[in-house]
Amino acid sequence: MKKLLNSFKEVLVSILPMTVLIMIISGIWAPFTSEMLVSFIGGAIMMMIGMALFLFGADISMMEVGERVGSFLVSRRSLKILIAAGFFVGMFVTIAEPDVQVLAGQVAAVSDGTINRTMLIAVVGVGVGIFLVIALLRFVFQMKLYHILIVGYIAVFALSFFTNPEMAPVAFDSGGVTTGPITVPFILSLGSGITSGVRTSREGTDSFGMVALSSLGPVLAVMILGVIFR
Repeated sequence: MKKLLNSFKEVLVSILPMTVLIMIISGIWAPFTSEMLVSFIGGAIMMMIGMALFLFGADISMMEVGERVGSFLVSRRSLKILIAAGFFVGMFVTIAEPDVQVLAGQVAAVSDGTINRTMLIAVVGVGVGIFLVIALLRFVFQMKLYHILIVGYIAVFALSFFTNPEMAPVAFDSGGVTTGPITVPFILSLGSGITSGVRTSREGTDSFGMVALSSLGPVLAVMILGVIFR
């Protein structure tokens, strides 16, 4: 019950100021009709309740499951299992991410179907899966995070010269939407479970950086898609 109340407090602090600000701005420059005002307030209340329940569910399920999966992967001492599990977990968690679904739908609508919704979701998922594997291998082989990020972003900016100009903004937005309420808790807890089994001098902080690497994957993947379909 305490966790549920904390979730409601977090959501209230996050959403209530934004709701009030929008109402003030609207009241000054673009007044709501009575019907719009009722719809807006009702939607805001439902969003607060939904987000609170969602965060509560993520906390008691995704976090614990992610940590257990991470511990299991390390205990198996198999690089093949680590790579396969990391790829498929990263891909399917991303496909389930609501932010990715919203972006893909908007891109498909704006482009009049030129950029296929399903294909974009699949490419983003594959990108996250590949770079989640790289993030997991970083623990195993003790690679430096900044080395991987430097190489990755050099590749991103190099590809930006060759990719379809319309795909470049979509690629960068794809990296942002993967840091959503499903992906982030699961990836962080997965890293925590793995670092608890791979003893390092920085065990407490080594689980960080996984989200940064995982977010780089879809940017590169969509850039490559833009090069192919230019």
